[in-house]
Amino acid sequence: MRLLITLFILTTHIAFADDRQAALEASHAKAASVQNQKAILVTGASSGIGRTITETLARQGHFVFAGARKQKDIDALNQLTNVQAIRLDVTIQSDIDAAVNTVKASGKQLHGLVNNAGVAVFGPLIEIPERDIDFQDNVNVMGPYRITKAFAPLIIENKGRIANIGSISGLMSSTMFGPYSMTKHAIEAFSEALSAEMRKFGVKVSVIAPGNYNSNIMKNLKRRLEKQGHHFANSRYQDEYKRFAKFTNPDRSRFKAPDDVANAVVKALFDETPHLRYLVVPNEQEAMLPIKNTLKKVAELNASHAFTFDKKQMLAWLSHEIDKANQ
Repeated sequence: MRLLITLFILTTHIAFADDRQAALEASHAKAASVQNQKAILVTGASSGIGRTITETLARQGHFVFAGARKQKDIDALNQLTNVQAIRLDVTIQSDIDAAVNTVKASGKQLHGLVNNAGVAVFGPLIEIPERDIDFQDNVNVMGPYRITKAFAPLIIENKGRIANIGSISGLMSSTMFGPYSMTKHAIEAFSEALSAEMRKFGVKVSVIAPGNYNSNIMKNLKRRLEKQGHHFANSRYQDEYKRFAKFTNPDRSRFKAPDDVANAVVKALFDETPHLRYLVVPNEQEAMLPIKNTLKKVAELNASHAFTFDKKQMLAWLSHEIDKANQ
């Protein structure tokens, strides 16, 4: 009987020890997993496309440093798993410097930047106030420049990725879209040059060009215009403003949620061979417009110089590029 009791106690002790060891190993594995999480910085993460990108990355197990300006948005973001919100206005250098220090202090390796923060300014180029152009440039162009420059050492150290959120307005433009498309064309050039310059460090750069998705960009535009007291009664473009008013309706619920945009960002950040450019649109019409416009530019460029290439040569080049992009 004593032998049976002794064996029972010994067996129980061994089982308990095994459970403790298993729990310890699981804890260590979880800690190692957390430490090895891919960390991504997303600017403009409070709503719309930025919020969707943040939630998608966090849900997939990546750690997101989510930039936002308002305390209520910071508090909301901090409720998400795998997310640490950072007060980050991309026009304020002290915010950017503090964000760099926060990322460094976390001990996490920064794998990616998503330059998403942006604003929209629309109107006739010959009438729009210069202060509006400056305001938009400061956010949409200088913002990504400042963020990229500040975080470049960490990205280079980890051979990471940079994803810039552009727009189909960076591939074409039209009446009233001039101010906004100027900044998005700049992001196209910025991304292309940055890709060439970062290649030697093993860093890959992509620009994602979304079409019309559900976001707060028009709501924010309307609020800002009303606050500044803009009046268009004396404009030479009354008809254009009336047509444009329908497009800028702040109720964007009729548009698709920007999940496709977030999925393109994931590809840019984690595919082995990401594209430099991703066109992300909700329908065939929006796909056709920028592609046809780009082909029109190519045709006009080819017809305007002394060494015009024939159609056969042009089609051969196009076929080669299509095959290369689809590999």
